Amino acid sequence: MLPALVGENLPRLTRAIKLLVGTNDDTAVVLADELAGITAMVAEKFTNNRTSEGIQKAVNLTVGGVSLGLENVLTMDSDEQALDYLVDNGAEAAFQAGFRQLKDLAAMPEDTLVGEYDQDPVYAQRRLRDIFFDICLTDPNQNWDGPARYQQQLKQRQEAQAIVRLASWMRRHNSEGPITDTDLNAEGVIALAIIFAVEGGGRIVARTGQKEFERFVKSVRKNKPDYEAGWAALAAAVPAQHHPVLLHRIDLYRRTCTVLQHIPGRTAMKTLFAELENYAGSELEADYD
Repeated sequence: MLPALVGENLPRLTRAIKLLVGTNDDTAVVLADELAGITAMVAEKFTNNRTSEGIQKAVNLTVGGVSLGLENVLTMDSDEQALDYLVDNGAEAAFQAGFRQLKDLAAMPEDTLVGEYDQDPVYAQRRLRDIFFDICLTDPNQNWDGPARYQQQLKQRQEAQAIVRLASWMRRHNSEGPITDTDLNAEGVIALAIIFAVEGGGRIVARTGQKEFERFVKSVRKNKPDYEAGWAALAAAVPAQHHPVLLHRIDLYRRTCTVLQHIPGRTAMKTLFAELENYAGSELEADYD
């Protein structure tokens, strides 16, 4: 069996530079000077400008950073257009375009657990550096999948950000008063809100404890509310921009939430609360000794 053919996918900057062969020498000199300046800056801030290894990493990061920026600004898949952009706007503009993408990415939550450290400037700078290395460290003459990795991380973080924003809204509109803790378990907040919504009335329950949960279970067992009506009331209380996440979670819990499945039966309260902990996690208050 013949081996599969692997298509060449060099960094966009490398592909653009190859087009300079046999053209105006001044253009190549100007571009080389610009790239050297960017490399020096990257080495000073992100690698080590006093070792050959640090400078080489800076070169590779520069190639990836400029290439990522070019992929962002191009209106078509064209190496010629990439070269035109470099000539007309400069490599610095392309690098800054790519780095802005990375800064925006680093500012988004990586997952749905948010802590005080996420706002720490030192941690934020480290996170940006890690993303820069992960996406842009590339050999100029090797295939590079940086743009695909960027898009994958962007999608993941956008999804996490949507969940965090819904949970943050629910915290601000918690029926018992706003919750201002720095640490946030976004999935836990949303789970509590959806579970307690089945009681009806459109209340937003973003945090609870064992006493309130026991009251809730007794009320549901006694009154046998319409779960769907409760979820409709919750959705009506939440702004439309959060509905995609909310309705997806409601559908998930409608089918899989063991707490809601077991409440109508004779499951012990202790068992139900233990199941609730699996959904709410750190968003539960310890109100019993």
